[in-house]
Amino acid sequence: MRWRPAPAAALAVILALPLPLPLAAQSFTTAAEVAPILQMTRANWVAVREYEGQDLIYFTHLLSWRCGIAAITFSVNGGPEAVFPAEPCYRDEAQPNALKMTEVLPYAVAPLGSIRMVKVRLDMGDGSSMAATFDRAGVLID
Repeated sequence: MRWRPAPAAALAVILALPLPLPLAAQSFTTAAEVAPILQMTRANWVAVREYEGQDLIYFTHLLSWRCGIAAITFSVNGGPEAVFPAEPCYRDEAQPNALKMTEVLPYAVAPLGSIRMVKVRLDMGDGSSMAATFDRAGVLID
């Protein structure tokens, strides 16, 4: 069958239909807004980098969505859990999730080559939680 343009009357009906209004802008400051993003990007929650004779565990991705996260807890190689100290959410600013890194850096430090596994638990602002475990080879960056 050959394609034919729609009759003018049909086109007029289509053009007269109301278009959906744009979604309200989201600030990504609640657990409901950031949880789906974090679930889809779970493989990117942390990264390990060898730098200046140390292993650095980067939490940058999680910090970018920290306004919806109540706490970031992690453990290395099955050891004790520690809370990663995230900088505050800047709710009164245009970009509440922006990282200023004036007092808190986006990484934790460990001896070179010592990190074999990192376990991360996110306690969300709504009381729910998410967790993931990463092996060194899967999150090692240059």
